Amino acid sequence: MPHEELLAELDRRRAAAEAMGGEEKLAKRRERGDLNAMERLEFLVDEGSFIETGLLGVSSMFKEDESRTPRDGKVAGFARIDGRDVGVIINDFTVKAASTSATNSKKMAHVRRVSTEKGMPFVHIGESTGARLPDVMGARGMGIMLGNDPTQFLRTRENPWVAAALGTSFGSSAWLTCTSDFAVMKKGSVMSVSSPRLVSMAVGQTVDVEELGGWKLHADITGLVDRFVDTDEEALQDIQAFLGYMPSHNQELPPEVEPSPDAEQDQAGILEIIPEKRTKVYDMRKIIRLFVDKGTFFELKPRFGKAAVVGLARLGGKVVGIIGNNPMVGGGAISADACRKIIDFQVMCDSFNVPLVRFMDTPGFVVGTNAERKGAPGWIMNFMNSTCLLTVPSITVIVRKAYGRAYVAMGGGRHNEEMIAWPTAEVSFMDPGYATTIVHGLEPEDEGFDEAFEQIQKDAGVWDMASMYSLQNVVKPQETRNYIIRMLDVYRSRKNNGIGKHLMKTWPTSY
Repeated sequence: MPHEELLAELDRRRAAAEAMGGEEKLAKRRERGDLNAMERLEFLVDEGSFIETGLLGVSSMFKEDESRTPRDGKVAGFARIDGRDVGVIINDFTVKAASTSATNSKKMAHVRRVSTEKGMPFVHIGESTGARLPDVMGARGMGIMLGNDPTQFLRTRENPWVAAALGTSFGSSAWLTCTSDFAVMKKGSVMSVSSPRLVSMAVGQTVDVEELGGWKLHADITGLVDRFVDTDEEALQDIQAFLGYMPSHNQELPPEVEPSPDAEQDQAGILEIIPEKRTKVYDMRKIIRLFVDKGTFFELKPRFGKAAVVGLARLGGKVVGIIGNNPMVGGGAISADACRKIIDFQVMCDSFNVPLVRFMDTPGFVVGTNAERKGAPGWIMNFMNSTCLLTVPSITVIVRKAYGRAYVAMGGGRHNEEMIAWPTAEVSFMDPGYATTIVHGLEPEDEGFDEAFEQIQKDAGVWDMASMYSLQNVVKPQETRNYIIRMLDVYRSRKNNGIGKHLMKTWPTSY
């Protein structure tokens, strides 16, 4: 065949692939305000940086599907985000609802494998209906489709994985969201194991879409998604922002930037946030936002395990992970969900060489029948274990309450490089009020309670710990930022350039 004809055939096949599911389906997406696969890609990555792999891939199961499956429903390749190489998979819902097939499974596996082996983040933009039927049915379908990629669900956290659930996210879109280090979900989307129709058939009753896998379920109950947004564009911006805090792989440090001239805020404002009366609550987020470089706090899972606050930020231009107890919720008592939230965050930070700063103000762990039903003892031990396994620098600040075993889990004692306290700190095995009742048998209304309480509270002051060097320093709140910036530099390991041992790299991503 003449060269011209071969080149023309290539042009024809390229054009067919680039047409995606056709103008009619693309127009419907525009009417709904949803970006198509290529629009999502163009918004996400640096202009002109995308190089596609598998453009000509089509369904290989049935001959009649070849012309109906451009790109086989997955746009795959490599690009740059803020100048750094990334592997990218974008689901194209206009082609067989981006269902997973033999061909596109190989495309996805290739991009994941190359991203991991060559040390670049992997990005998955999900919107799909799961496995493609009838491709996967029967022994032949199962033999072709399932179990042939031993790395498909393997996470060793060698490189950051990020995902978005935008619209219908069943099957692989749900799997990759749950195995990622960061996940964002668009409100109005649904993420679940299977479609409502299939679930309804399986359980014999109508299933509500929102209850099955709506954004509020994942925000409040499951904690499987880190952030929730209103639009495709906001989801893609969150991915860009998250990656800005991450190294390309686990053998390098997170990217450092020159802090803006107004990065350091008025630290005296912290004193105005903490009530002088110990029983009054406050929002730990306000302290965190004042403490870190202005405008850099990127909070994760804000509606899940709300007694804990976690997020990424910059401190003097360097990336840090922030963990705090929030007295606004249950007085800061740590629930099973809050344990899980902190564990997930500690695992991620340790895996990608992000040092930790903790702000402790907790009366302990949540107790009671509901806590036990949630498996609180197991979650507490997991929390403790993850704290013990940390190999990145960590500094704990005791703000107010530091009671019981929660003190240890939050980095108390030798479970960090440095522990400091503010003069407002209280350290004891339990709240002085409860201790007064247990030790002296006195109730708050009894004569002598106030005197006994005052003595026990006095004993909880931080001065004794400082005098025996059980903490490294007592500092003023307004001194803390500059102190920690300096100490994080001190504790950076020069022997390995700040790279941790990654002892939790295979810790489960969801549980």
